[in-house]
Amino acid sequence: QDQVVESGGGSVQAGGSLSLSCTFSRWNFAMGWFRQVPGREREAVSCGDWSIERTYYIDAVKGRFTISRNRANHTLYLQMNSLKPEDTAMYYCATGGHCTGSSRATVGSQSSSWGQGTQVTVAS
Repeated sequence: QDQVVESGGGSVQAGGSLSLSCTFSRWNFAMGWFRQVPGREREAVSCGDWSIERTYYIDAVKGRFTISRNRANHTLYLQMNSLKPEDTAMYYCATGGHCTGSSRATVGSQSSSWGQGTQVTVAS
């Protein structure tokens, strides 16, 4: 299984920006981001189908978040702009075989174990 390491989280005020990074032990066709807040299930945020260079997002983050990758550095990124308090969560990355779900923002056939995540806190 892939091993992932997330980084880049922090505390910002509403309207601010953060850039998250995720390093992988190996690349997969699909790589993306999830987030989880206390009392809620882990939810998908964004998935990239890197075999065809297509990216997908849940409606809540469209226009604000951008997923990308750097093949040379073997790193996945999530640029988060115009952050809202409801974006506060622990963010995790994952690898898999495809992007799925109603918005195709979910990494399916997950091949990575969950990392420790990186905390994003947005103050109102």
